[in-house]
Amino acid sequence: MKNRLQILSAAMVGVLFGIGLLIAGMADPAKVLGFFDTERWDPTLAFVMLGALAVASPGLFFLGRLRRSLLNGPLRLPDTRRIDRRLLGGSVLFGIGWGLAGICPGPALVLLGRAQDQAMLFVPAMLFGMALFQWLEQRRPRP
Repeated sequence: MKNRLQILSAAMVGVLFGIGLLIAGMADPAKVLGFFDTERWDPTLAFVMLGALAVASPGLFFLGRLRRSLLNGPLRLPDTRRIDRRLLGGSVLFGIGWGLAGICPGPALVLLGRAQDQAMLFVPAMLFGMALFQWLEQRRPRP
């Protein structure tokens, strides 16, 4: 079981992430869909993504040099860099859902916390999709 410091740290990072989404307007599906609108394009999402890359890139660079997390937990980094059909298929499904709803998992939880109608539909559908994936993954033949 995780210790209290790890749980508190995860909760604080989650709250900070949610606040960042709210400040950037990324918890507003209309704002996100505006990024995909070719007639009235809203570049805000591109700036948020560039800002996220600027913050995350140095952290990921130094993360590769660490053996344990700052809270002394194990680092669980991907062991492969291969792009395969499963990765591409999941990316396409994610992109389609995001483009249709204007919501991805992080903002969905922020919207759920605000009791937004869209989140009341999206979050159960997302959880169903996650459960379906787990169920299919357990039945998948292993090489």
